[in-house]
Amino acid sequence: MFKKFTEHPAEQGETYLEHMVAAWKIVYVLKVLEAKCLVHSVFPFLYTDALSSKIDCLTKLTNRKSQKQQERDLYEVYGGD
Repeated sequence: MFKKFTEHPAEQGETYLEHMVAAWKIVYVLKVLEAKCLVHSVFPFLYTDALSSKIDCLTKLTNRKSQKQQERDLYEVYGGD
């Protein structure tokens, strides 16, 4: 049973808690965007670039595995143990 909680985070190179915190960060960003989009739908002159400005942020938050792998590769190339 415990394996079900740790299998996917381990695939991402994270612990259960690290994965949970990362997911909460994504939820926070999405909730803020949701509120801004709701306001924008009523007042189209507000938050005109709210979504487009956060796409890179969301991409970085969801591509944590590749970032960690790059850090490990660099560590090994430049003086890893």
